[in-house]
Amino acid sequence: MKERVLVVDDDALMLDFLVDGLGAEGYEVVQAESVSAAFREMQTSTPDVILSDYQLRDGTAFTLLDWMKSNDVRVPLIVLTGYASIDLAVQAVKNGADQFVPKPIKLEVLTTVLRRTIENNRNQQRYLASKMEQTRNERDPFLGKSKAIQDLKHAALRLAEANSPVLIQGETGTGKGVLARWIYKMGQRSERPFVDLNCAGLSRELLESELFGYQKGAFTGAVNNKIGFLEAANHGTLFLDEIGDMDGSVQPKILKVVEEKRFHRLGDVLERKVDVQILAATHRDLKKLAQEDKFRSDLYFRISTLRLVIPALRDRPEDIPLITDRLLDQLGGEMRRGPLRISDSARRVIQNYSWPGNIRELRNVLERAALLSDDGEIHRTGLELEGAPPGSPGTLKVVLQGTLAEMEEAYIRQCLEEEEGNVVKAAARLGIPRSSLYAKIKQLGL
Repeated sequence: MKERVLVVDDDALMLDFLVDGLGAEGYEVVQAESVSAAFREMQTSTPDVILSDYQLRDGTAFTLLDWMKSNDVRVPLIVLTGYASIDLAVQAVKNGADQFVPKPIKLEVLTTVLRRTIENNRNQQRYLASKMEQTRNERDPFLGKSKAIQDLKHAALRLAEANSPVLIQGETGTGKGVLARWIYKMGQRSERPFVDLNCAGLSRELLESELFGYQKGAFTGAVNNKIGFLEAANHGTLFLDEIGDMDGSVQPKILKVVEEKRFHRLGDVLERKVDVQILAATHRDLKKLAQEDKFRSDLYFRISTLRLVIPALRDRPEDIPLITDRLLDQLGGEMRRGPLRISDSARRVIQNYSWPGNIRELRNVLERAALLSDDGEIHRTGLELEGAPPGSPGTLKVVLQGTLAEMEEAYIRQCLEEEEGNVVKAAARLGIPRSSLYAKIKQLGL
């Protein structure tokens, strides 16, 4: 993907020199002959770097820098000038310029400065992206050895290099956002911005202003221009979480972005260009919603060409022990509690539970149990599962079949499991003397 350079100069010969020279070096060059022309160009598409002569017919490079600051346009700018002086160079840097290059310009020197400026900017983006990843604890979307999760990994690897939209489907809590970040990190845009927006629960007005931005005066309260998430993600990735909940009137505007890479800010007649890869996620059945006219079918078909489906946790129970251990490692570090442990009986409860909230629910349950643990070990009684309060006989269930003796043995086993081998507590729950329970344990070989 070529770097895009905006050259601003009112000298036609200099423009031709820079356009031809930088084009031969492999850059995509866009030109503007004035500050106002540069404004218009940046309003439609954001370049990777700007080369601007200091003195222009309708202002200076500092005019350009002031406009960029007020409009939150974060692009490195290199000032070119034939009026070179130390004072001007210092002032340029103070005003926000990245480099100061005196004329006459040597192309080899300028291309070196360009490469360094672009690389420095990418390093900053990479640093911010790495900080973002650290806050997410480097979560692995393919943790486990089950066939279902390995099939997902192989499919994701094939799609990661694509620039087309990708639709990620899965139940709530399966890790759709984690997978989206993995695709971004593995793809061609990993050094560019990653911006995510959850569409669930947002009104049409708020969703539009967040996505597309707005111009000053577009509505009551719009006292300044504001860039939207689309512009913030330019040249990078926009993740639309829970796209199935997106307001129907916003969907055609997103379709235009997907198909034409164009949009309008609210309150603005100027059409802007944007280069983003869109990743979308939903827990809903978009195909069914499209058939019921509750989601635009053309948008569904456009974003679902490349599709990944994350399996529910209950469909890969063999992965639960590994996921549990990884979550405990993370929680131990976050809580500064040191290594967290989990008892065998608690593991069995976790393994046998259906986890309707998937990995998110598992993490929440483990986190609460760890917080309430006095010794850093999670016990069965500390697990609060939906519909099965601690200590209730609903956590592990006796199968009501077989002989009376078999059911008696199963229930004794259950009580002992739930009380973590504490004979006194198990006997109390069974309503029998402790000596009788000891006798039963010996008799049944428990």
